[in-house]
Amino acid sequence: MTTAFPKDFLWGGAVAANQLEGAYNTDGKGLSVQDVMPHGITTPRTEGPTEDNLKLIGIDFYNRYKEDVKLFAEMGFKVFRTSIAWSRIFPKGDELEPNEKGLQFYDDLFDECHKYGIEPLVTISHYETPLHLSKTYDGWVNRKMIEFYERYVTVLFNRFKGKVKYWLTFNEINSILEEPFMSGGIYTPKAELSKQDLYQAIHHELVASALAVKLGHEIMPEAKIGCMVLSMPTYPLTPNPDDVVAAMHAEQRNDIFADIHARGYYPKYINRYFKANNINIKFEDGDAEILKHTVDFISFSYYVSICETGDPQKRVEGKGNLFAGVQNPYLKASEWGWQIDPQGLRVTLNKYWDRYQKPLFIVENGLGAVDELITDENGNKTVNDDYRIQYLNDHLVQVAEAIEDGVEVMGYTSWGCIDLVSASTAEMKKRYGFIYVDRNNDGSGTLDRYKKKSFHWYKEVIGTNGASLKSDNH
Repeated sequence: MTTAFPKDFLWGGAVAANQLEGAYNTDGKGLSVQDVMPHGITTPRTEGPTEDNLKLIGIDFYNRYKEDVKLFAEMGFKVFRTSIAWSRIFPKGDELEPNEKGLQFYDDLFDECHKYGIEPLVTISHYETPLHLSKTYDGWVNRKMIEFYERYVTVLFNRFKGKVKYWLTFNEINSILEEPFMSGGIYTPKAELSKQDLYQAIHHELVASALAVKLGHEIMPEAKIGCMVLSMPTYPLTPNPDDVVAAMHAEQRNDIFADIHARGYYPKYINRYFKANNINIKFEDGDAEILKHTVDFISFSYYVSICETGDPQKRVEGKGNLFAGVQNPYLKASEWGWQIDPQGLRVTLNKYWDRYQKPLFIVENGLGAVDELITDENGNKTVNDDYRIQYLNDHLVQVAEAIEDGVEVMGYTSWGCIDLVSASTAEMKKRYGFIYVDRNNDGSGTLDRYKKKSFHWYKEVIGTNGASLKSDNH
């Protein structure tokens, strides 16, 4: 296809510290919530780290990052999205002084990226709240978290100004509603949390996020600071107006997060929902002013779309989604039950652009699948992952369509550009990467890296700035 992508389009890949670094107790790092989630969100958390938790070693990126960044450079990455493990910088989270060895690791990692002309895109808090903050303060339910987060971002901005131009405040901030422990470090069991608790915690995160934007603009005027939301377009199951209204309400409950980040105030539509659910957000003096520090761009993850209906009998939930929704009869699903809808990405891009008129960045999109490592005719180990190529191709074609529609898209970072431990199930066999990592669910494996077929495909996509994508004329 002819390329619609702008010439400065930021092509790359995305990961999170807790899913690949390993070295969970090295160089002064404290424990994070992930160190007690051996099976992701599928089983109860443990008291302390246990051997069955694959994240403790991850893919040993902490010791092998040079090899991996070199592979990203070979694909032509312009940007690499990663996160900083909060407990590497403040092991408990409430100290006054940071851990120098933790800061040094990220200095070295960002230098390695710059060596190849790769811009780091850094998530400040990506599902890895220090465990001490969770246990002692109950995470983001507690307003004190704002102070700890402010200290943390101030250290990061002062240390990495000039090295990191693109920042994200919180990963998938809206996921706290479904996964309060993983997303918000809230130690109280989910069943015991009221909607009031959750939305108050969200308010604290939103204030902290706006504070980060304010500080970022003061400390690093050249940097761009964005929010990150889990996007999930919600379609009416049928044209029945009841379904359309149900879908509208579901979308609003998701849109509130980007709305506040981009507009700087709570939208009126949410008042009705708050009233119906006895939610009364407690604002402290100055909160409304701080929220006016709006983000420079909107970033989001996109994996699935869902449907909504006004008919309780028709609420057949899809499995595997972080956010529950009704399955779409027109779509196929991945092995993990996530429905595949490339056009939903175009719809999302158009909607966000119309709504905010701020640049958009797709910072997660990818296909988790079981890959088979084989030896090709030249004796090289690889994976023939045509299914992944198809998935990514079809989504990127829709990004091109959205750009043709007039949407301003900054870049695209495919999720899990190298195999890592999955967030939802904490297993290795759900692979996303262009690079295969030899590690299995039982922890065995050499940790050696192998290029999959998709590695060469993505290299060509980046090299041609999207011209090599195959359009199916949708």
